[in-house]
Amino acid sequence: MRKNIAVIKGDGIGPEIVSQAILVLNVLAFKYHFNFEYTEVDMGACAIDKYGTPLPDNTLTVCKNADAILFGAIGDPKYDLDPHAKIRPEQGLLKLRKSLNLFANIRPTTIYPSLVNLSPLKNNLLEGVDFVIFRELTSGIYFGHKEVLENGLAAQDVCYYHQSEIERILHLAFKEAQNRNKKLCLVDKANVLETSRLWRKTAQALQTQYSDVILSFLFVDNAAMQLILNPKQFDVIVTENMFGDILSDEASVMSGSLGMAPSASISNTIALFEPIHGSYPQAAGKNIANPMATILSAAMMLDYFGLKDAALNIRNAIMQCLNEGITTQDLNSQNFVTTSQITQEIIKRL
Repeated sequence: MRKNIAVIKGDGIGPEIVSQAILVLNVLAFKYHFNFEYTEVDMGACAIDKYGTPLPDNTLTVCKNADAILFGAIGDPKYDLDPHAKIRPEQGLLKLRKSLNLFANIRPTTIYPSLVNLSPLKNNLLEGVDFVIFRELTSGIYFGHKEVLENGLAAQDVCYYHQSEIERILHLAFKEAQNRNKKLCLVDKANVLETSRLWRKTAQALQTQYSDVILSFLFVDNAAMQLILNPKQFDVIVTENMFGDILSDEASVMSGSLGMAPSASISNTIALFEPIHGSYPQAAGKNIANPMATILSAAMMLDYFGLKDAALNIRNAIMQCLNEGITTQDLNSQNFVTTSQITQEIIKRL
């Protein structure tokens, strides 16, 4: 098998963690006799500094022609802390998602037994927790019409959804539920928002095609509470863009570290794989960042390619390291290994 992978290392710790994931992929390519070809391109603050834009045309072209994209992180304090900046690194990611029609963001929440003491939740709440959030990624309030009014004294952001945009991610979420525990929870605010009522109506209509899946509904404020009070009740959650952004970040801290949380963003033709944490510029170049979320994102990419055994190999190797107490600084500030060392430990166990 031969696959072309566009590599966007990005800003901050992005270059370090992506490089470690590629080392793991290369070992697996040798072990399982497949071939990955990488094309590295720029996006984010590094692209602004070089080209004056967060998403150069060449980057978009390379990504469109790739089989998948492996992405690190973007962001830089000089843009994050400047409210007047007209060009921002995040604009590149939003444009990439829209241009590639990456309409579904998939974030699994996995609890590692050896890390439960690092979670802000009590141990008894974490037992049996295993769910995945499907977040709509290319519409909603983030992409709706934006306008500043009354000489800067007022502003508006329009939340827009078309039924077809809702249907396509609901189909993915229903199918995922069929392959898991056959429970799908739609999170909305249908008591207030017309867009949420459209989501709910569309989900109810589609359920007839997935009669084996139990469909339930939660208002987003209640869902935020339930994720803390009883997270084990969830199997598959599906929701709109902004709600998904907030809830998936809330869910990510359950594992004990953002450094353990992978994600995928997919369209009908291509997918992008990235850790959910930011660029963490304070750690850039210090060889202390946790690369495991990026390596686990690479495992999701292998799943996407149908290379299930190789993906499982990664997850088992990471689990072995954690069980043996081999961790990075974010997981154990007293006894830890470096970014490159944890990767070599994972490779030893592949």
